[in-house]
Formats: sequence, C-alpha cells, structure tokens
Amino acid sequence: MESDVVLLDVPPSFSKHVRVYSMPIRQLECGSVPLANADEVATFATSKRNNEHLSGRWLLGHCLGLWGVNDLSVLNIVRDEHRAPRVVFLQGMWLNTPLPSFSISHSNGHVFLALSDPQFDVGLDAEPSERSLASNAFDMISTGLELEQLRMNPDSSMMLWTGKEAVQKAMRKGMHLNPRKIKLSIGELEQNISIEKSIIQLRSWVQGEYQMALAIRPKTPVFLTAEERLLEVTRIAMLDQHWDVGCNTNRNNV
Repeated sequence: MESDVVLLDVPPSFSKHVRVYSMPIRQLECGSVPLANADEVATFATSKRNNEHLSGRWLLGHCLGLWGVNDLSVLNIVRDEHRAPRVVFLQGMWLNTPLPSFSISHSNGHVFLALSDPQFDVGLDAEPSERSLASNAFDMISTGLELEQLRMNPDSSMMLWTGKEAVQKAMRKGMHLNPRKIKLSIGELEQNISIEKSIIQLRSWVQGEYQMALAIRPKTPVFLTAEERLLEVTRIAMLDQHWDVGCNTNRNNV
C-alpha cells in the first residue's frame, strides 16, 4: 500500500511545519494496523466506518515513519474529553520526545492526513470540490453578515464548511465548537482568525477533485499521563537549584 500514499502540496506558508498525505481507503484487518485499538474498532456499526478508521490509522503509522518515528510499538493514541486524538508513548517506555500533531479526514473513498511540528495543533478537512451545501443548512453554520455573504455566494459553501471543520479540529473541539462561532471571510484563501484567545492560521485550496482546508495554531497545554507528569516533575527538579546543591553535596561526600 505504500505506493498508494501521495504527499500533497500545501500552501507555502505552511510547508515548513506541516505535511499532508493521501491514499485510497482500503479494507484492512485490525491486527495488521499497529495504531488501531480493537475495542474502539469493535464499536463501529458499518464496514465503511471500519475501513475509514483503519485506513487512517495505517496511513498515520506509515507517515510517522516518514517523519522519523520508526518504532510504532511504543506508541498509543489517546483521546481527550472532546475525543480529540493525539499520539503518546506507551506507559512504561519512559520516553518524552515531542511527537507530531495529526489530523485525519475521510472523503469520497480517500483518507487524508496532516502531520505538523509538535508545537502546533493542526486541523485538516477535505470534501469533493463539486459538492455544495444545501441552502437550508446555511443558517446552521453561519450567522449575521457571514450568512448574508454565503447566501449571495452559495458556490463558496464547501470552502466555508471545510474551513470551519479544519478550525474545529485545530481547536481540538470538533462539533463541541459551534461552527456559527467561527467567523470566516467568504472566498478568502488565506486568513488568520481569533477564537477563545487562540490565533489560528487557515489556508484553503483545491487539490485535484477536493476542496482542502488546513488550520494550525500554537499548541495549548494538553492533559498529561501520570508518566508524563512524573517525567516533567523530574525535569523541573533537575533544573532546580536545590537539586544541583544536593548533587554537589553527594558528590563531595563520595
């Protein structure tokens, strides 16, 4: 399947920090996908959702290898209270190397993956560019002036929707962040927006048959595992003056 993986072009302003990949969705067995969780996969009601999820996790594992993370056996995927996923080291590995952020999107038989430098949260969305939202759904995603502009430019609805989806993912809230609270400029390919004290860079473009949207923001603090907390406490203690004094005292007593 490696030959099916394509590295996509991204807007130049993102190219130093983000890579975006794509491949066709495949029928895979859970046991053949190192980053898949069998208990989670068992909850999927349809084979379509199963194939989408496993293809996304396979692509993530493959591209982490391209990023330089070669041992998938020490990794796990965890979710926060909004079910936003991130890659962490398994407990007991005692590793604290920064890992890239990721975002996955499925559309029309393909899976798309964005990997970003660890200092960013990233959000990616892709939808067929020829599609548009039904006009009776416009007021579900927009209000005020934005809604008026959308009604005057209905052909921009998919660009607007993918942009809002990308922002929701970069904010790590999904639909817990109401799309009507995300205010975008209709038709703008590049824009910076402010939400909940976060500055988000949003870029939109067309890739082949897909309308793409990519959003990044400086990473906010995330919940830590017990092991990560202990590693962080140890790191801080090693930098503390009292730790140095203790080490010097012990060294002098030897």
